[in-house]
Amino acid sequence: MRTRLPELSPDVFEAAARRVMARCDELARVTSTPGSIERVYLSAEHARVNRLAAEWMREVGMTTGQDAAGNQLGRLDPRRSTRGEADPRRSSSGEAAYRDHPALMLGSHLDTVPDAGRFDGIVGVLMALEVVRLLRVPDGDTGRSVSPLPFALEVVAFSDEEGTRFGKALLGSSAVAGIWHDEWWSLTDADGTTLRQAFLEFGLDPGRIDEAGRRPDELVGYLEAHIEQGPELDRRGEALAVVSSIASARRFQLIVEGEARHAGGTPYDMRRDALLGASEAALAVERICRDEHHIIGTVGQLEAFPGAVNIVPGEAHLSLDLRGEFDGARDRVWTEISAELDAIMGARGLRWHAREVHNAAAVMCAPLLQDVVREGILATLPPGADDPATIFSRAGHDGMALGAITDVGMLFLRNPDGISHHPDEAVSAADVAVGIRALAESVLQLAGERR
Repeated sequence: MRTRLPELSPDVFEAAARRVMARCDELARVTSTPGSIERVYLSAEHARVNRLAAEWMREVGMTTGQDAAGNQLGRLDPRRSTRGEADPRRSSSGEAAYRDHPALMLGSHLDTVPDAGRFDGIVGVLMALEVVRLLRVPDGDTGRSVSPLPFALEVVAFSDEEGTRFGKALLGSSAVAGIWHDEWWSLTDADGTTLRQAFLEFGLDPGRIDEAGRRPDELVGYLEAHIEQGPELDRRGEALAVVSSIASARRFQLIVEGEARHAGGTPYDMRRDALLGASEAALAVERICRDEHHIIGTVGQLEAFPGAVNIVPGEAHLSLDLRGEFDGARDRVWTEISAELDAIMGARGLRWHAREVHNAAAVMCAPLLQDVVREGILATLPPGADDPATIFSRAGHDGMALGAITDVGMLFLRNPDGISHHPDEAVSAADVAVGIRALAESVLQLAGERR
């Protein structure tokens, strides 16, 4: 069953986009590092942006609360059922919520990497609020805003997608998905503060973390709008795309062992230079991954020991970030890289070993949610237009955690030049305007499927 927005003036979407862009600027001023953007989990800046998000959620008629993991939530219920009873669980704001109806969750995250751009994650939260503004209707009995759909609408501002502070990404969304491991409590930040201590200092109770978890029957699905963190849409000259999946990822710390010796006194035929072996390994990663379709390998860290200018390096540490559209192809490439490293180190008289520090399976976007996002984008295009692009996300997102409990779908917005995690990250107000319309149309399409 097709459902569409009523004919609205382009001014409506342009005004919504201007609001989003202005609020991105406002949030960018909430930073721990003057002159750049940085907001990390359980910080004073985290608290400030949650308060702003709550204010904007209430502005569009949502009830609000901060959950047990520090995620900020807003909810718009359908007209209250006569059977509706207050959920005995309460948010930290003390507001009760009605759970007669499952909810479609919209949103993204408000935390950042160091020296961040102002749109990664943030634009998805703000666009979700504009969708609620477009779709809400007044309840004739109470005058309060309600969802006109056969499900509730929730907007979530996740608190720790990036993992900047404690080195573990997706903490906020993992809590919502009911995935929390006790060993995480001992994670520490650069100052030695544990995650448990940071919870307490933020005003959260670690003993209540399970209260953040949601049951599958409470959710219809999760839809996220996000800038593409690459150049494909920009190269295609298109504003929006359907996301097919979120890349699988594996991360390793590699250690190369050689022999430290005097730089001047050691001839080349006696050198076992760990740094040269590690450098050759980094080039091998690039060579192997460039020849593979949809596999991306990156060496982002390289360090030599003992690190003196006049000593042949006896040990080198390097990182490897390996991503792929499919788990099997990613793992096959790791096997190929491992064999190449055996050959490189063998030829140089070196040893190497790896420690895996992260492993995440690919998350496929649900076919139905891909379909409704596609229909939502088509609703913004002239009649007879070709189907929009369908691309996979090479970056991780909160949907990777949410996929454990509900269907996940994503909408990408064009990012000029594709740069992200950088101050030059960009999106145009015109693309945000069409993205808001497409996301609202997608929600209505999903509602039509469920009636």
